[in-house]
Amino acid sequence: MKVVCVGGGPAGLYCAILLKRQDPAAEITVHERNPEGSTYGWGVTYWQGLLDRLHAHDPETARAIEEHSVRWSDGVAHVRGVTTRHHGDQGFGVGRHRLLEILAERARDLGVRLEFADEVAADDPRAAADLVVAADGLHSTLRTRHADHFGTQIRSGRNQYIWLGTPKVFDAFTFAFQDTDHGWIWCYAYGYGPEGSTCVVECAPETWTGLGLDQTNEADGLALLEKLFAELLDGHPLIGRSASHGRAQWQAFRTVTNRTWHRGNVVLLGDAAHTTHYSIGAGTTLALEDAMALAGALRTHARLPDALAAYERERRSALLSVQSAARYSAQWYEQLPRYIDLPPHRMFTLLGQRHSPLLPYVPPQVYYGLDKTAGRLKALRGLKRWLGPKVARTLQKGRQ
Repeated sequence: MKVVCVGGGPAGLYCAILLKRQDPAAEITVHERNPEGSTYGWGVTYWQGLLDRLHAHDPETARAIEEHSVRWSDGVAHVRGVTTRHHGDQGFGVGRHRLLEILAERARDLGVRLEFADEVAADDPRAAADLVVAADGLHSTLRTRHADHFGTQIRSGRNQYIWLGTPKVFDAFTFAFQDTDHGWIWCYAYGYGPEGSTCVVECAPETWTGLGLDQTNEADGLALLEKLFAELLDGHPLIGRSASHGRAQWQAFRTVTNRTWHRGNVVLLGDAAHTTHYSIGAGTTLALEDAMALAGALRTHARLPDALAAYERERRSALLSVQSAARYSAQWYEQLPRYIDLPPHRMFTLLGQRHSPLLPYVPPQVYYGLDKTAGRLKALRGLKRWLGPKVARTLQKGRQ
């Protein structure tokens, strides 16, 4: 079998690893448009469930990722000079560069051919193969060429955000909310290794323009953000990744969906197939799980069309709850003024409940009381889970 993976991110590399492991005779090539070692972002997050699945599918890769990961189990929120800390499930962070190095080394060791600085278009002869895996991200050229067939839809969120780094190492998943004359601006920060942390800064569009962040160059924008988050950063700088024109790379999050994920021998993987809002920290996890599902479908189905259809069914079903959580999480931040004036510990509790479909339709103080009571009473927890989707559907119908 000849397989071409277009895109050398986590999805494409891990898919190549799994396919080569289950069929060492397969001829597998990964084409990545960027030079080796050049990637965006700083660190990625994941949870124990993914690590368990990585150990089940390729223990060697799992051990290397775990070895180079940091761990945390606390969440911290800074609001109006008050710091609130909650203990929660253990999370992991790993540098994106390190993750890609681990995956590339493992792929090479297995005999996968890696071609960097090598962009492959849909009509490129090099894309001729028994299976073409489109793992080329949000702006997938393979998907775009046949967007009508895939039924691609891209919706932009309301808020503006920017990915940044800092040499400060955070010991917990940290949130900081800063009030300004133009509205609230906030930061999510998490460590990924001894070298530093990822910082994602977000705000409403009117705050973005009011602060002049839509007009400043990257250096001036970073200086302003460092001033706003000075207490959080403890004197450490923020690090950006400006484009060639020198402007900071602010953007609105784009949610990608597709009516179908395959066409002939071409199949979509990772962000090319779907995106989920960064505030739930699931992008890399979902990409790796896509690769696991595709490899499993190809192993259990002799005919390629059957395998691709099975892969799509499995992943669509698995994504339903995640995509719902991502929509409500993004909505929570877009409606931040609804929650920000609560006592900080209550606001932080509802921040942790932002995935709930019931929360947008219940007064925050009432929801907090319900959640606190439901935490003690099993019957009420079940009632809350049952009511949430029903209330959401009823109210949505009423608005139509």
